[in-house]
Amino acid sequence: MVDRIDLADLAAAAGACRACDLWERASQTVFGAGPATATVMLVGEQPGDVEDREGAPFVGPAGRLLDQALEAAGIARERTYVTNVVKHFKWTPRGKRRLHQSPNAAEQAACRPWLDAELAAVQPEVLVALGATAAKALLGRDFRVSRDRGRFVDSPLAPRVMATVHPSSILRTDDDRRTAALQGLVDDLAVVAAVVA
Repeated sequence: MVDRIDLADLAAAAGACRACDLWERASQTVFGAGPATATVMLVGEQPGDVEDREGAPFVGPAGRLLDQALEAAGIARERTYVTNVVKHFKWTPRGKRRLHQSPNAAEQAACRPWLDAELAAVQPEVLVALGATAAKALLGRDFRVSRDRGRFVDSPLAPRVMATVHPSSILRTDDDRRTAALQGLVDDLAVVAAVVA
């Protein structure tokens, strides 16, 4: 077996990254989290406000919803590796709140070496892109989550690669459609659970 890259060393190095200007307004770098031996790697867009303050990925409202979906699908969160395409929170002020802004192509490209290093370190059996930004960053600009979600696609990134919605999109869904939207995410993750069982 090839020696794995040490994730703690990567996280420490990423903390000093100045490849784009997002670090200037972020509280800290939010690197991935989970075991180096994880069979499933989940990749979102960027940390949110809570993640930026706490320094860990997927610990805010979207993370709690992801935990719920993973449990319902039969995937143990503690056995997955979660990360984001971009490692700093990009935001704009709105009163006392910090509102999410999508990272642009240059910011995504600046963080890509960190994501590639995480992939090399974890070597997941299944890679899941959460949301359109992550899917396009990993699978190309022509990839459409609305068209191709929930099924495996060919990619050199991992033996099995899939995209689905980001949990934050479910939080933005009207209350009367939220249950169905969450079930769609669970159904997509159940496809993953079936191949790693």
